[in-house]
Amino acid sequence: MGISRSVSLTAALRYKGQGPMLTFILHRIGGIGMAVFISLHVLAAAFGGSVGNFINDIYMHWLFQILIFFFVMFHAINGLRITILDLWPKLLEYQPEATWVQWAVFIPLYGFAVYSIISVALGG
Repeated sequence: MGISRSVSLTAALRYKGQGPMLTFILHRIGGIGMAVFISLHVLAAAFGGSVGNFINDIYMHWLFQILIFFFVMFHAINGLRITILDLWPKLLEYQPEATWVQWAVFIPLYGFAVYSIISVALGG
């Protein structure tokens, strides 16, 4: 019999698991965020005209770009951390350190991306 992992979002947010649970939640939200972006992209192409232009305006807005870039970058870096820990199981004892390294890589890269998006949005 398999292990059941039915954890609601509200229960997960109340859980005091700190870093690992936060990355778990953000990884799932990131996946959903990317699915929403791709769905909007397909809908914009399918409808065209004024509806397509409206949807394009949504995902071309700089705030939406900052949000979707957060989802994509976090999902990718967290997935890389998970893959490394899966490929080398002896590193699992260093999971908290791996999570800190993940954040140390993510924060400067995301900061540079936000700076770039905002400077383009402001015409720079």
